[in-house]
Amino acid sequence: MRWLTNVRLPRETPCTHWRERRWRVAIDEAGRIARVEPLGAGSAAAGDDWGGDWLSAMGLDLQINGGLGLAFPELRDVDLPRLEELLVLLWRDGVEAIAPTLVTCGVAPLRQALAVLARARASHRAGHHPGRSRLLGAHLEGPFLAPERRGAHPEAHLRPPSPAALEELLEGFRGGAEADVALMTLAPELEGAPAVIAALRAKGVVACLGHSAATESQAEAAFQAGVAMITHAFNAMPGLHHRAPGPLGAAARRGDVALGLIADGVHVAPTMAVLLQRLAPAGTVLVSDALAPYGLAEGAHRWDERLLLVRDGSCRLEDGTLAGTTLPLLEGVKRLARWGVPADQAIAAATLTPRRVLGERRPFPQLLVGRPLAACLRWGEGENGLGWSHASA
Repeated sequence: MRWLTNVRLPRETPCTHWRERRWRVAIDEAGRIARVEPLGAGSAAAGDDWGGDWLSAMGLDLQINGGLGLAFPELRDVDLPRLEELLVLLWRDGVEAIAPTLVTCGVAPLRQALAVLARARASHRAGHHPGRSRLLGAHLEGPFLAPERRGAHPEAHLRPPSPAALEELLEGFRGGAEADVALMTLAPELEGAPAVIAALRAKGVVACLGHSAATESQAEAAFQAGVAMITHAFNAMPGLHHRAPGPLGAAARRGDVALGLIADGVHVAPTMAVLLQRLAPAGTVLVSDALAPYGLAEGAHRWDERLLLVRDGSCRLEDGTLAGTTLPLLEGVKRLARWGVPADQAIAAATLTPRRVLGERRPFPQLLVGRPLAACLRWGEGENGLGWSHASA
């Protein structure tokens, strides 16, 4: 048994006492975390001294649209080798698992993409694949979106929500974090949306509010009906106005709704990103919203039939519509910390809170027990701000 000592653990909610607490972590002969114990004040327990660095699980990205030239809605079996390359890249970038996001598209390509992802997921379960990110259930972003808030989603494929339309999309596929579909984003104010939300809950799919014109009262009704997350907060929805709080105000007031945040400084200004995190410290969920050019050079790329222009990590259509990013998920953690969010809370927003959205309820120390240390991250603060590395004994 080996020990790491003088370790800190991240936490979702503000707590100075927790932030200053130190832990020691036992690593067994197989390289797995066997015990996590608090250190007493002034303790100098033997072991590898981490000097107050943080230990966390790896990142979990609930909204990523592709990478290395792959757009998930266009997946075919021939793309499986490149999908494997992308999952290796994501692991190197500190991401343990992703919910591959399928933006609004036709029924046939969506079902084909789900089938390809199901085959890839089954292949992963059949063998041991270290050093590769894991495929969770997909995140369907659309097609039940408000046309006036569709952003870069093609209007031709938007559909009115109904249980029948949902069944046409998902017949034969299972819901759940470890199944075929984990999340679905929709506009809950649309006629027919309440029945779809109920159907999603029955299938074990997390319903999310996004690309929506919902008022505060409409959003509150959706949250009461079981909508558990807001997709890319502030984007493609009403803003947080002092006389019209909108979906964000309703969610922040409740305190039990997760708020997805793209922390690139472009989708949401740094000041508003920090404000959001302070309003909902236990609910802020960092997402990359990375598109197919993730991992490729900047410049012009194809996105379905359209041209996508990538500059400084931001993706826009030719008409200037903001479409996504090419930044790694953990870059958002570093930027949040640089903007003023406490390091432990910034780390939790990418590594712990996404797991809460998918149903993880264990306290963080318990969540680490049994996990390979190599599947964890070490975070430290230096002259260049917060940085991370893959943990090792």
